[in-house]
Amino acid sequence: MQRLAQGNKDKAIDLLNERLTFERASVRLYDSMLEKIGRAADPELQGSLGQLRQSRDQEKEHEEWLEAQIRALGGDAHAETDRSRLIALESQGLEKVVLDGDQNPAHLFHALLTAELVDNAGWQLLLELADEADDDEAREAFRRRLHEEEEHLIFTREVVERLTRTELLGSPAEVVAAAHPT
Repeated sequence: MQRLAQGNKDKAIDLLNERLTFERASVRLYDSMLEKIGRAADPELQGSLGQLRQSRDQEKEHEEWLEAQIRALGGDAHAETDRSRLIALESQGLEKVVLDGDQNPAHLFHALLTAELVDNAGWQLLLELADEADDDEAREAFRRRLHEEEEHLIFTREVVERLTRTELLGSPAEVVAAAHPT
């Protein structure tokens, strides 16, 4: 991480604080999702709890890792920076959907999908910057976390697609029956 921060340590800390702020928001989103989906009657949604929990735990690990990296660079992991304020403001809409009482699983997973798209883009940027700085240690750390985020995105996208199909076309059995009338 030292090599990445070599050119502009304050800006590197700002970028890491941005990611940290988003990871903290992601943990709150996943905590709320686990609670709400845990109360859902749909067995398919209940079946997603294990993956939701794993994703939440990985987001928490990302948060803790980022805090350590910021401290190692001499930064304050709890300081507000330009980019952390921006991402906190941007995250408010997602938090409003997931944290503030919406119970519709399609809405909840759609908001989570939006969060995962942003999260993937943030880690991808850090990976590209580490590549450009030729920082092997940062590159590997970012690549690992980006891979985990890609898995979160795939899972969330699949759930959103399944929920949307069901809302639009009906249950899988209804879709088959409609496609093959007797």
